[in-house]
Amino acid sequence: MKLDAIPFGTTDWYAVERTAHRGEVGMAYWRTRHFGDVRVRMVEYTPGYVSDHWCRKGHVLLCLDGELETELEDGRKFLLKPGMSYQVADAAEAHRSRTAIGARLFVVD
Repeated sequence: MKLDAIPFGTTDWYAVERTAHRGEVGMAYWRTRHFGDVRVRMVEYTPGYVSDHWCRKGHVLLCLDGELETELEDGRKFLLKPGMSYQVADAAEAHRSRTAIGARLFVVD
């Protein structure tokens, strides 16, 4: 990811249109901005959400609220709580997410 040719700006995330994305179970709601090739999102997962796919895209992800369990394809699992983050490169390690109680995340990819 290269941050290039992006002037200073602010974002009121609650003013950004929310889009719905169905998981295997539950819903994900995204508020998305694009800055050149960089996608920045505020993501909310409903309680009980389970991803419907293995993701191979790289992300920097910060858990703001709730709890997020991320499973890697090799079986390792990681639990993020508020104030915790993870980072993974494109095509490095396939991962998928779930949450029992719901989660709110800030994601850059």
